[in-house]
Amino acid sequence: MIVAYNKKYVGDVLLVQLATEAIVNTEVEKVQDVAILKEKETGEIKAFNLFNASNYLELDVQGNVDITPELVQKIEAALKENGAQVSLDVDFSPKFVVGFVEEKEKHPNADKLSICKVNVGEETLQIVCGAPNVEEGQKVVVAKIGAVMPSGMVIKEGNLRGVDSFGMLCSARELAIPNAPSAKGILVLDEGAEVGQPFTVTSK
Repeated sequence: MIVAYNKKYVGDVLLVQLATEAIVNTEVEKVQDVAILKEKETGEIKAFNLFNASNYLELDVQGNVDITPELVQKIEAALKENGAQVSLDVDFSPKFVVGFVEEKEKHPNADKLSICKVNVGEETLQIVCGAPNVEEGQKVVVAKIGAVMPSGMVIKEGNLRGVDSFGMLCSARELAIPNAPSAKGILVLDEGAEVGQPFTVTSK
């Protein structure tokens, strides 16, 4: 789930995206202050907008909203108050974590891409990476599927030149770390970083 709010430019509307896939043929159902966006062919709810959002939540942000259990409870209460039948299945697990590059091999179809096996604690992910400095044995920052980058880009499953990729290895610039170097390359963490732990800018 991705939540955004920007009163200055969008108005008093909370934008909630439930699926990373784009809606091919949109059908809108309006229930009081809630506009539900569905895939017309399947009826699957992909997103909804909560109008007059400040009547239901206190929001002092412009952009993506941090998803917490408290926020979800308030959104669920707003949906119920408006009689909107929307189920929220929220994954609260961290989306930016410390990973360990266990293996790196050359991409068979692209000279500048590498196929990495990255241990993120509970699982090992295959991630295709184009950074020139990625190597086995590094501790790195992994943006998992569903992560929202500071730029607003959502990390999705991908396929790069015929190889599946399940996340992204991040550079300091992509993480919006202050004074990040301009040179291309992923952020390599200190040896003391603990694999699988959430990453924040202060944990560098």
